[in-house]
Amino acid sequence: MTSISELKTHLDAEVTLTAWLTDKSGKGKLQFLKLRDGSGFVQATVFRPDVSEEVFEAAKRLGQEQSVRVTGTVRADERAPGGVELSVRDLSPIAALEGEYPVTPKEHGTEFLMDHRHLWLRHRRPWAVLRVRSCVQRAIQDFFHQQGFIRFDAPFFTSNAGEDTTELFEIDLFGESTAYLSQTGQLHAEAGALAFGKVYTFGPTFRAEKSKTRRHLLEFWMIEPEVAPSSHAQNMDLQEAMVSFIVRRVLAECAEEFALLGRDVGKLAGAAQGEYPRISYTEALEIIRTHIEAGDLPPNVQPDVRAVEWGDDLGAPHETILGYHFDRPVLVEKYPAAIKAFYMQPDPADPRLALCDDMIAPEGYGEIIGGSERIHEYALLKSRIEAQGLPLEAFEWYLDLRRYGSVPHAGYGMGLERVVAWLCGLDHIREAIPFPRMLTRMTP
Repeated sequence: MTSISELKTHLDAEVTLTAWLTDKSGKGKLQFLKLRDGSGFVQATVFRPDVSEEVFEAAKRLGQEQSVRVTGTVRADERAPGGVELSVRDLSPIAALEGEYPVTPKEHGTEFLMDHRHLWLRHRRPWAVLRVRSCVQRAIQDFFHQQGFIRFDAPFFTSNAGEDTTELFEIDLFGESTAYLSQTGQLHAEAGALAFGKVYTFGPTFRAEKSKTRRHLLEFWMIEPEVAPSSHAQNMDLQEAMVSFIVRRVLAECAEEFALLGRDVGKLAGAAQGEYPRISYTEALEIIRTHIEAGDLPPNVQPDVRAVEWGDDLGAPHETILGYHFDRPVLVEKYPAAIKAFYMQPDPADPRLALCDDMIAPEGYGEIIGGSERIHEYALLKSRIEAQGLPLEAFEWYLDLRRYGSVPHAGYGMGLERVVAWLCGLDHIREAIPFPRMLTRMTP
């Protein structure tokens, strides 16, 4: 049995495929069958004089998404997707269809397609997006293993928050106590870093945000490396190295997928090269203000957008402006400590600032990475936990990491779906995950 992705290596040879029919057309003595098998797509031509009457009639009766076993000869055809087509000699349906397949070649609304996500996954657009996602996942693991990291799995159930306690999904543990779905693997990864030096977590995380924007999901996948010892500057170096590695990998391996999506891969060239600009929070505010005052705004930013006052966080329109200002990701560093998480190390040169950064993707895709040097002094971290009103007892284990052999260390989190959305040029992050979980969607 051969797969569609292997057909180019079998030119002029006879092969057998197990595939599904995505669409068909016919005229007179010809039937054109568009087939898929998960590895790719190919057109199969059934010419009446070359097959039995039974085979030709079976081809005419095939319905959309019916499974079929096809035998034929592989022919080179530069006009065809993948550069080949299949001249059919024999064909047999595998299973009958139980009704009409709902996702037809006509236009469907987004909600209809998301309601039928379990079937829509078979179609070209989600097929391409999720193959890019798989390539990104492999690139991430290859990068970290080449850099000497180990994968370190953090728990999904946690007794404490990594950041804002209002964004936690609460779980009742049999009426005995309360736990939460983890919003980050970072705190546990810090324990791993102080044990192994360089670790990364990679798994689903959960944010109870009542948001319906195109950048938010309730469940998403995060990559969270931690390094001990490390500094803020070294942390940014690692972020740039990882993202540029990922972009080079997908450009090398996903040409077919990007072509199906109509993605202009030239817009990813800068990100593949590296050398990402690094600007301060204060410099970012000035760039944003200059664009707003000049009326030089990206098409998806409203003309009444306001500049950011020093001390306020950046909103989605401001990140969009920054993203369009540069041709590759930009690292915005040293935000005001007051608007950042409790565990971020203050800047020794200006304690009002935190040694942190956000990586903003180009083309309006916003923040894809948030990172920082972590507070490594016991007394300072304890005071920050207390100042935030967090339960000290839930963080005793985290404080132990500072009590016993602490060193300066740093790490970051990257949202997988945001990266995939940027790389594929998607309008909404929901397409970047097989089954999105959102405020308005829990099925299929």
